Amino acid sequence: MQTRRSAHARRSAYQAAIALMLCAPQPAFPAQAGQPGYQVEWVYRIRYGYQDEWWRIFQKYQIAILDREKTLGYVANYVVVRPGLHTSEDSRWDYRIVITYPNQAGATHEDEVERALFSDRATLHREEQRRWELTLNHWDLPIHEIDPHQPPD
Repeated sequence: MQTRRSAHARRSAYQAAIALMLCAPQPAFPAQAGQPGYQVEWVYRIRYGYQDEWWRIFQKYQIAILDREKTLGYVANYVVVRPGLHTSEDSRWDYRIVITYPNQAGATHEDEVERALFSDRATLHREEQRRWELTLNHWDLPIHEIDPHQPPD
């Protein structure tokens, strides 16, 4: 009797797991093996002379949030880059952060993670406001890897 119940319980659990996988939200562009599910690039241009202050604030909050999102599985990976040389002012940028999420839904957890990490909302607001005062230009851009041998969409 115990064996029959155990087999039934395992079969029910297996069927429930399959049903959950089939009903789970899928990425807008399903990832191929070895390819990211959903990527977003954050680009920042900072007022001259304030890059170090901006970076300290960004590290304190945004990098901490990204690290926690990665631990929780909301972010698969992220990369932060700075330019090695300079460009003209119209195309200048100081930081690019490319975030790879397992799927598009992974990109929706920043606020809840922020609230969990930073209970002192007044300090968070004040310091993040300062970071935005130092930011000259910023954009978030979903990016997609494409097959260079296929016609454009």
